[in-house]
Amino acid sequence: MAEGSGPYDIVVLGGGSGGYACALRAAELGKTVVLIEKDKIGGTCLHRGCIPTKTFLHAAEVADETREAESVGVRATFEGIDIAGVHGFRDKIVNRAWKGVQGLLKSRGVTVVEGTGRLVGANRVAVGDDVYEGRAVVLATGSAPRSLPGLDIDGDRVITSEHALVLDRVPSSVIVLGGGVIGVEFASVWRSFGSEVTVVEALPHLLPLEEESSSKALERAFRRRGIKQELGTRFESVKTTDTGVVVTLEGGKTLEAELLLVAVGRGSVSAGLGYEEAGVTVDRGSVVVDEYCRTNVPGVYAVGDLIPTLQLAHAGFAEGILVAEHIAGLGPAPIDYDGVPRITYSDPEVASVGITSVTARERGFDTVEMTYDLAGNPKSQILQTQGSVKIIAQKDGPVLGVHMVGRRIGELVTEGQLIYNWEALPAEVAQLIHAHPTQSEAVGEAMLALAGKPLHVHN
Repeated sequence: MAEGSGPYDIVVLGGGSGGYACALRAAELGKTVVLIEKDKIGGTCLHRGCIPTKTFLHAAEVADETREAESVGVRATFEGIDIAGVHGFRDKIVNRAWKGVQGLLKSRGVTVVEGTGRLVGANRVAVGDDVYEGRAVVLATGSAPRSLPGLDIDGDRVITSEHALVLDRVPSSVIVLGGGVIGVEFASVWRSFGSEVTVVEALPHLLPLEEESSSKALERAFRRRGIKQELGTRFESVKTTDTGVVVTLEGGKTLEAELLLVAVGRGSVSAGLGYEEAGVTVDRGSVVVDEYCRTNVPGVYAVGDLIPTLQLAHAGFAEGILVAEHIAGLGPAPIDYDGVPRITYSDPEVASVGITSVTARERGFDTVEMTYDLAGNPKSQILQTQGSVKIIAQKDGPVLGVHMVGRRIGELVTEGQLIYNWEALPAEVAQLIHAHPTQSEAVGEAMLALAGKPLHVHN
């Protein structure tokens, strides 16, 4: 073993959202921690996912608002997208956050090791010739873009989201394969930037994990924006040409575009890292854990995109904190994944927390529902957005799900999270006074209606 390499209380392999959150919380609790990262602290979310994508989405919003400026009495001219400028904005935001995370780790005494780690035993991680020993090991090696059998990603004409974030131009046309969160967000960005966009999704709806009414509302909004959709249609093949790609769908229909974005999900990064050799159970690439993120090997935990839970940075944060507190003996409660908020940052945004109406029926709940149309919300009209807030509640019981669609509506999911996780009754929320004019009133109005005392709701 290399000199000075342990034993630590915790060895964390992977410095993304789950890994660095675990390291920070464990250090705060007085544990000695070494964090091993082969690339940059912050992982996919900070460098190749959430944060850079949202800088693009903000640029897209500014572009759209510039085009629409005349409708609110502002004279402005949209002259186009300076993609180098967009990249500069992205880098400014990402680098500031990256420096902040590094500073936090340093200030809390976390030892950071740069290099590719490999599990070489239940309590040991090797980085080259150095071996780091820990009383506990936390695996947090994240995920990478998936593809489909026979679909070769060349990084030129056939690309992933990671290639899309560094693309040196705005493509004239794009086919987006996959109507999940990543595909929908890039479709929204590119349409705002001026591209012709077609989304291909094998399932019947965009965002198939969301409440069906939310998916349908997004589909309508995308049609109004000129984003074409091939839903319930499977991809068959793609061939590259001198000018782009030709995609063939099941049934023989062909689509042509400059680029094909493959956005069919992300798979856990576990291969070749020694997990299975050390006895850790891996199922279809993901590490299997219990409700405390413990693997089947004593003292070895796993968090984030490596495990088959929600692939969300904030879920990773929560898992990292859970593991740190479990190792420290604080007895934390397991995570209720239904209570984790979910947002797609397209235009319009789609946000939810809790369960869908289909899931509620499957679980045997007798439910009541209320949908409040944003057409009745003054702030939404000022923002010139369409959408709704849908509340699903147990009959004579608490709220089970909050599902929202609209521009900037994602900011409201925090209230939805509190309502769901505190098992609030609609009548209890109806007593709370929502500021006017805000979009949050839409939540209040829906709750008033469910409580039997509707205000600005047409019968």
